[in-house]
Amino acid sequence: MARRLLRRYFPAPAALRAHRSLRFLGPLLERPSLWHLNRRAVARGTCIGLFAALLPLPMQMLLAATLAVPARANLPIAVGLVWLTNPLTMPAVFYCTYKLGAWLLGVPPRQLPQGVTWEWLSNQLATMWQPFLLGSVASATVLALAGYYATLGFWRWRVGRQWRRRHKPPPPSRA
Repeated sequence: MARRLLRRYFPAPAALRAHRSLRFLGPLLERPSLWHLNRRAVARGTCIGLFAALLPLPMQMLLAATLAVPARANLPIAVGLVWLTNPLTMPAVFYCTYKLGAWLLGVPPRQLPQGVTWEWLSNQLATMWQPFLLGSVASATVLALAGYYATLGFWRWRVGRQWRRRHKPPPPSRA
Protein backbone atom coordinates (compact mmCIF):
# COMPACT_ATOMS: atom_id res chain seq x y z
CA MET A 1 0.00 0.00 0.00
CA ALA A 2 2.77 2.47 0.86
CA ARG A 3 4.50 1.78 -2.44
CA ARG A 4 1.34 2.49 -4.40
CA LEU A 5 0.80 5.71 -2.46
CA LEU A 6 4.37 6.87 -3.02
CA ARG A 7 4.31 5.98 -6.69
CA ARG A 8 1.13 7.94 -7.15
CA TYR A 9 2.80 11.10 -5.84
CA PHE A 10 6.28 10.57 -7.29
CA PRO A 11 6.99 12.41 -10.49
CA ALA A 12 7.44 10.17 -13.47
CA PRO A 13 11.07 9.41 -14.36
CA ALA A 14 10.53 10.86 -17.83
CA ALA A 15 9.27 14.14 -16.33
CA LEU A 16 12.38 14.47 -14.16
CA ARG A 17 14.67 13.62 -17.05
CA ALA A 18 12.99 16.32 -19.13
CA HIS A 19 13.27 18.97 -16.41
CA ARG A 20 15.61 21.68 -17.65
CA SER A 21 17.66 21.94 -14.46
CA LEU A 22 18.33 18.18 -14.40
CA ARG A 23 19.15 17.70 -18.09
CA PHE A 24 22.89 17.89 -17.39
CA LEU A 25 22.60 14.54 -15.59
CA GLY A 26 21.35 13.08 -18.88
CA PRO A 27 21.85 9.32 -19.13
CA LEU A 28 22.65 9.05 -15.44
CA LEU A 29 18.95 9.48 -14.76
CA GLU A 30 18.30 6.26 -16.69
CA ARG A 31 19.71 4.17 -13.82
CA PRO A 32 16.93 2.03 -12.38
CA SER A 33 18.43 2.22 -8.89
CA LEU A 34 17.39 5.88 -8.69
CA TRP A 35 13.73 4.93 -8.91
CA HIS A 36 13.60 1.77 -6.76
CA LEU A 37 11.59 1.72 -3.57
CA ASN A 38 13.76 -0.54 -1.46
CA ARG A 39 15.15 -0.13 2.02
CA ARG A 40 18.62 1.07 1.12
CA ALA A 41 17.66 3.39 -1.73
CA VAL A 42 14.95 5.07 0.33
CA ALA A 43 17.24 5.44 3.36
CA ARG A 44 19.97 6.97 1.19
CA GLY A 45 17.46 9.33 -0.41
CA THR A 46 16.22 10.37 3.02
CA CYS A 47 19.76 11.02 4.20
CA ILE A 48 20.69 13.09 1.16
CA GLY A 49 17.43 15.04 1.09
CA LEU A 50 17.60 15.99 4.77
CA PHE A 51 21.26 16.96 4.47
CA ALA A 52 20.66 19.21 1.47
CA ALA A 53 17.55 20.74 3.07
CA LEU A 54 19.47 22.27 5.97
CA LEU A 55 22.33 23.71 3.98
CA PRO A 56 21.93 27.44 3.30
CA LEU A 57 22.52 27.14 -0.43
CA PRO A 58 20.51 28.12 -3.47
CA MET A 59 19.28 25.27 -5.65
CA GLN A 60 19.11 22.66 -2.88
CA MET A 61 17.10 20.35 -5.13
CA LEU A 62 19.91 20.34 -7.66
CA LEU A 63 22.40 19.47 -4.92
CA ALA A 64 20.20 16.62 -3.70
CA ALA A 65 19.79 15.24 -7.23
CA THR A 66 23.52 15.49 -7.91
CA LEU A 67 24.36 13.65 -4.68
CA ALA A 68 21.65 11.01 -5.18
CA VAL A 69 22.98 9.80 -8.53
CA PRO A 70 26.40 8.47 -7.42
CA ALA A 71 24.94 7.27 -4.09
CA ARG A 72 22.28 5.22 -5.94
CA ALA A 73 19.65 6.82 -3.69
CA ASN A 74 15.98 7.16 -4.46
CA LEU A 75 15.95 10.39 -6.46
CA PRO A 76 12.34 11.53 -5.87
CA ILE A 77 12.69 11.15 -2.10
CA ALA A 78 16.02 12.98 -2.02
CA VAL A 79 14.67 15.86 -4.08
CA GLY A 80 11.31 15.97 -2.29
CA LEU A 81 12.75 16.13 1.22
CA VAL A 82 14.59 19.31 0.34
CA TRP A 83 11.25 21.07 0.69
CA LEU A 84 11.48 20.58 4.45
CA THR A 85 12.98 24.05 4.33
CA ASN A 86 10.53 26.06 2.30
CA PRO A 87 9.93 29.82 2.41
CA LEU A 88 7.66 29.40 5.44
CA THR A 89 9.99 27.24 7.55
CA MET A 90 13.35 28.61 6.42
CA PRO A 91 13.59 31.60 8.81
CA ALA A 92 12.90 29.49 11.91
CA VAL A 93 15.15 26.61 10.80
CA PHE A 94 18.04 28.88 9.90
CA TYR A 95 17.70 30.87 13.12
CA CYS A 96 17.93 27.61 15.10
CA THR A 97 20.98 26.51 13.11
CA TYR A 98 22.61 29.88 13.82
CA LYS A 99 21.94 29.49 17.55
CA LEU A 100 23.41 25.97 17.45
CA GLY A 101 26.52 27.21 15.64
CA ALA A 102 26.99 30.04 18.12
CA TRP A 103 26.69 27.55 20.97
CA LEU A 104 29.21 25.19 19.32
CA LEU A 105 31.68 28.04 18.79
CA GLY A 106 31.11 29.40 22.29
CA VAL A 107 30.16 32.88 21.12
CA PRO A 108 27.07 34.72 22.34
CA PRO A 109 24.35 34.72 19.68
CA ARG A 110 23.15 38.04 18.35
CA GLN A 111 19.68 39.08 19.38
CA LEU A 112 17.24 39.83 16.62
CA PRO A 113 15.97 43.41 16.56
CA GLN A 114 12.28 44.21 16.67
CA GLY A 115 12.10 44.46 12.90
CA VAL A 116 14.72 42.55 10.92
CA THR A 117 15.72 44.60 7.91
CA TRP A 118 17.98 43.77 5.03
CA GLU A 119 20.39 46.51 6.14
CA TRP A 120 20.69 45.06 9.66
CA LEU A 121 21.26 41.58 8.24
CA SER A 122 23.96 42.75 5.80
CA ASN A 123 25.74 44.66 8.60
CA GLN A 124 25.69 41.65 10.92
CA LEU A 125 26.62 39.09 8.29
CA ALA A 126 30.35 39.46 8.93
CA THR A 127 29.94 38.21 12.51
CA MET A 128 27.09 35.77 11.92
CA TRP A 129 28.23 33.70 8.95
CA GLN A 130 30.61 31.37 10.81
CA PRO A 131 28.15 30.24 13.51
CA PHE A 132 25.40 30.02 10.90
CA LEU A 133 27.46 27.86 8.57
CA LEU A 134 28.77 25.60 11.34
CA GLY A 135 25.29 25.19 12.81
CA SER A 136 23.83 24.40 9.40
CA VAL A 137 26.43 21.74 8.59
CA ALA A 138 26.23 20.21 12.08
CA SER A 139 22.45 20.05 12.15
CA ALA A 140 22.32 18.80 8.54
CA THR A 141 24.72 15.99 9.37
CA VAL A 142 22.89 14.96 12.54
CA LEU A 143 19.45 15.12 10.90
CA ALA A 144 20.66 13.22 7.82
CA LEU A 145 22.14 10.40 9.92
CA ALA A 146 19.05 10.27 12.14
CA GLY A 147 16.82 10.13 9.06
CA TYR A 148 18.93 7.38 7.51
CA TYR A 149 18.83 5.12 10.56
CA ALA A 150 15.19 5.94 11.34
CA THR A 151 14.23 4.95 7.80
CA LEU A 152 16.15 1.68 8.05
CA GLY A 153 14.58 0.95 11.45
CA PHE A 154 11.05 1.83 10.35
CA TRP A 155 11.39 -0.25 7.19
CA ARG A 156 12.64 -3.24 9.15
CA TRP A 157 9.86 -2.89 11.75
CA ARG A 158 7.21 -2.58 9.05
CA VAL A 159 8.41 -5.65 7.11
CA GLY A 160 8.64 -7.69 10.33
CA ARG A 161 5.13 -6.66 11.31
CA GLN A 162 3.75 -7.64 7.91
CA TRP A 163 5.60 -10.95 8.03
CA ARG A 164 4.23 -11.75 11.50
CA ARG A 165 0.70 -10.94 10.35
CA ARG A 166 0.99 -13.29 7.37
CA HIS A 167 2.46 -16.11 9.45
CA LYS A 168 0.22 -15.73 12.46
CA PRO A 169 -1.34 -19.02 13.46
CA PRO A 170 -5.07 -19.15 12.77
CA PRO A 171 -7.33 -18.64 15.75
CA PRO A 172 -8.56 -21.84 17.40
CA SER A 173 -11.73 -23.09 15.84
CA ARG A 174 -14.82 -23.48 17.96
CA ALA A 175 -16.25 -26.86 17.33
